[in-house]
Amino acid sequence: MTDKQPRRLGAFAAVALLFAAGGAALGWWYEHRSIAATGSEDAELEASLASAGIDGKERAAIEGLVRSYILEHPEVLPEAMERLQQREAAAQIGPMRGAIETPFPGAVLGNPNGKVTLVEFTDFACTYCRQSVKALDDLIAKNPDLRVVVRELPIIAPESAPAARMALAAAAQGRYPAYHKAMFEGARPSEESIAAAAGVAGLDLAAARSFAARPDVEEELKRNLQMARQLGINGTPAWVIGDQLVHGAVPAADLQAAIDAARKS
Repeated sequence: MTDKQPRRLGAFAAVALLFAAGGAALGWWYEHRSIAATGSEDAELEASLASAGIDGKERAAIEGLVRSYILEHPEVLPEAMERLQQREAAAQIGPMRGAIETPFPGAVLGNPNGKVTLVEFTDFACTYCRQSVKALDDLIAKNPDLRVVVRELPIIAPESAPAARMALAAAAQGRYPAYHKAMFEGARPSEESIAAAAGVAGLDLAAARSFAARPDVEEELKRNLQMARQLGINGTPAWVIGDQLVHGAVPAADLQAAIDAARKS
């Protein structure tokens, strides 16, 4: 057997493995092709190909087969893009993790000392956030080690910001979960519904209104907006768990899978 034959066998093995693994492997290949121009990623890909004994011609042949497969099966592209987005999200989350997972004092649901942290960006005027409350309650009940850090992101309506400021005032009085629940069970944010939720939560309303007007409360809302922008969040709810960023009112099972993955890591 010549030197060329083992290399050809390696190339054919790579193609066979690619197609046998289906969309996941193709997603990996497409993802790496998409980011090849970024330098270090391209170097890693080149090193992987070199270690497999695949030269330029063989690589071109493999890429031709992959391209043909993509054209025949375009349904794999969303999976590839999802992988790329998750990689980009993980890269963003890493340096910000400490800030993201550090709550405004008291703005926590579930177990305040839990070992697994789920972060929710939410808005009291958000219909999808309201729909997510039951799923979140179920997750908290099923995961006694779950700490939910809630980041107020009042972006939907003018009344969202006063509701969010009162939420942080409720956190300062140790009544955040009660206020959070009352707001989502009541009417959309308004001066009346905010006062009603504060009453249900048992807040000292005068003290809460004074606290809500403090500069550090406004700074917290600005900080949450900046975090959201850095993470590419442009709507609520949005969730950060481990290295994963999840957008929207997703099924509880999806969040549970992310919680399980974060717990293992």
